[in-house]
Amino acid sequence: MARLHVRAQTVYRGSFGIELFASVGATVSGLCEMYVVFANVPALGGLTFRAAILVFALGHISMSLADLVFGHLDALPGYLRTGTLDAFLLRPLPVLPQLISAELSLRRLGRTAAGIVIAVVVMAHLGIRWTAADMVLVVLTVLCGAAIFSALFTAAAAVQFWLIDGADITSSFVYGGQYASQFPATIYPDPVRVLFTFIVPTAFVAYLPALTLLRLPPPAGFPTWIGWCAPLAAAAIWAVALLGWRSGLRHYTGAGS
Repeated sequence: MARLHVRAQTVYRGSFGIELFASVGATVSGLCEMYVVFANVPALGGLTFRAAILVFALGHISMSLADLVFGHLDALPGYLRTGTLDAFLLRPLPVLPQLISAELSLRRLGRTAAGIVIAVVVMAHLGIRWTAADMVLVVLTVLCGAAIFSALFTAAAAVQFWLIDGADITSSFVYGGQYASQFPATIYPDPVRVLFTFIVPTAFVAYLPALTLLRLPPPAGFPTWIGWCAPLAAAAIWAVALLGWRSGLRHYTGAGS
């Protein structure tokens, strides 16, 4: 199913190229926003402009990868209202992989590529003394960040089994978490900081690993190796997401279609 969607989107190369280029706009607008902020302040949350751009780029790459694969779960409320989900339940396959492969928007790869370019350029100007551990940390950060956002998409979809039409509520946590991940967590008030660190763990997507990579001190109360804890955060949020998904499927009553 995924292969068919890929072929369908790439058969018209001109149209696909335009959509791919247009998707870069979100990256450019976010980068411009960061520039406007740092045009007025020399540092933000203890980070210089280049360090903050690194946090922005890592968070952007992670979100774009998760959105590419799991973003289609936003369509679940429509499936519930129309009874389309019943067709997925009839097939001898797990429902979640079917929903994931129901649509893959390859145009989102434009955002991924733009984020990678920004990350490579800014890391080249940060003067990092690269070690094997640093390279592993960068790769691990991107993969775990994508896993965290993927779990948030899954958890938000699971809640729809009870809310039915509550996509706006759950999207505020998913996309709000993405926005929060692109800035230093220390700029937020304590309640917001706790929310996006321990409940919606987007601080582990880019900010905390970036501090470890740049040899900067972590926020008060955190150990210096906190940036390596992204896999634990990803495992924890995925455990909650899968538990909620399983409970949601059991709660669902077919539309009789």
